[in-house]
Amino acid sequence: MMAKVDFLFDFGSPNAYLAHRVIPGIIERTGAVFDYQPVLLGGLFKLSNNQAPMVAFGDIPKKMAYGRIEMERFVRVNGLSKYRFNPHFPINTLNLMRGAVAAQALGVFETYVEAVFCAMWEDQLQAGDPEVLAQVLTKAGLDAKAILELSQTPDIKAKLGDNTQAAYDRGAFGIPTFFVGDEIYFGKDQLLAIEAELRA
Repeated sequence: MMAKVDFLFDFGSPNAYLAHRVIPGIIERTGAVFDYQPVLLGGLFKLSNNQAPMVAFGDIPKKMAYGRIEMERFVRVNGLSKYRFNPHFPINTLNLMRGAVAAQALGVFETYVEAVFCAMWEDQLQAGDPEVLAQVLTKAGLDAKAILELSQTPDIKAKLGDNTQAAYDRGAFGIPTFFVGDEIYFGKDQLLAIEAELRA
């Protein structure tokens, strides 16, 4: 039986994008399955009384500076040369995450995830804008109209809310979060520990 890792993500997190780029290598080396689970980061923050680092640590300039160094190091070590910080950050990802749940229902989830992560953290687009998102999806060969219409239905909205509540109930407080069984791992830097666990 192949090992499974639950990957809780929101497109608004650059660290989720970086993890997304590193995950294929882990899959190749371990044979594990990564189950991508859309979660609304803003909702998770509210549930857990958490804040974005730029808010929580905005008054600690050395910590913020180190965060930038750490990200640059991760990008360099993993050869993620396409990464570009999005000048529109922070972006409201509600429509993006509802779209992800809709894409799951329509069977086009993997294509959707790749297209939106690229738009956000390579092409530096304001993907939270429905018109921009529609263009991104169309360019990726997806039926933008069908995805966006389904994303606004009560069932899809409720599913994203349920995902977010379930993430909090499992112990999540931020993104990216991973679970190997019941074991929680937070942050892209934990991917090394996750791979070690999978190998064990």
